Amino acid sequence: MFLRLGFTAFGGPAAHIALLETEVVRRRGWLSSQRFLDLLGAANLIPGPSSSELAISIGYERAGALGLLVAGACFILPAALITGALAWGYVRFGALPKVAGIFYGVKPVVIAIVLQALVALAPKALKTRGLIGLGLATLAASALGVGALPLLLGAGIATLAVRGVARGAGKTPVLSLAVLGKVGLTGAAAPVSLFGILCLFLKMGAVVFGSGYVLLAFLRADLVERLHWLTEAQLLDAVAVGQITPGPVFCSATFVGYLLAGAPGAAVATFAVFLPAFVLIAASRPLLARVHEFAPLRDVLDGVNVASLSLMAVVTVQLGRAALIDLTTLAIACLSSLLLLKWRLNSLLLVLGGALTGLFVHGLR
Repeated sequence: MFLRLGFTAFGGPAAHIALLETEVVRRRGWLSSQRFLDLLGAANLIPGPSSSELAISIGYERAGALGLLVAGACFILPAALITGALAWGYVRFGALPKVAGIFYGVKPVVIAIVLQALVALAPKALKTRGLIGLGLATLAASALGVGALPLLLGAGIATLAVRGVARGAGKTPVLSLAVLGKVGLTGAAAPVSLFGILCLFLKMGAVVFGSGYVLLAFLRADLVERLHWLTEAQLLDAVAVGQITPGPVFCSATFVGYLLAGAPGAAVATFAVFLPAFVLIAASRPLLARVHEFAPLRDVLDGVNVASLSLMAVVTVQLGRAALIDLTTLAIACLSSLLLLKWRLNSLLLVLGGALTGLFVHGLR
């Protein structure tokens, strides 16, 4: 399953979460909706690519440490290999392939998949009037430009505080959060080396919260402005590759690594940027396993779950503006939503259908 998603999970973190929910909750029954939300909330609270960490967490839930490794590798490696192949073509031919037709048709399907996940998860997350109010507040704050991490932490702490008072507790336990500093490589404009690539991407994997788009901000600050290892144009091409390939957007690191040091650089960058995710998921597992025994942690996760859904909703609107650009794309999205919600058609079939439709429509132009 994870290998198939690694080759077909287009659309970024929100779409990945929706596809994972479809597979492990509704199709296979591996997890309950509540447990899925717990794993999603925990993934959002630690650094690294949240959708990849969710896949790793699900693997750990099903088969322990071996499941963690297999699920993570199967979800990440296909995208890394595809990105590496595109990087090879880019270096050899100086351009990226044109895939406008495919993504013209796939993007509306992605919108439908994310909407389906929101509809399925909302009843489990919005369990009380207080949580509904928190969700609306988070939605408004996100729409106004407040960052994802402050919203997630704020929602968790707010729920903890309100429920602590409601329980009449004398003291509400405080969850301490380690704030990771930005550890940089020494010196500016240093020569490219595999060790330098390793240190740089390990740092990014350990301190970047949220989606791969946050990673790209770090890449620009370090690789373009400080070290001068890349040009602005090369970084923009790395962004494009992250958007046109399936799997984690963090695989832009593979493209960058190839540009810097060929295949060895791509392998080192990919390993380094994803390694912290595996370590952090394994380290946080004992705490998450006792979530129902520790009321304050349950409170924090309930708040984070609501905030996560609100952020997904905002991302869906943002994606919709870019995806639903004419009557054809609107029709694809509506038909996909109907097929998903009423007949529960396999999302992979819809993605393939959207790709073929996009190629056909572009061929007529």
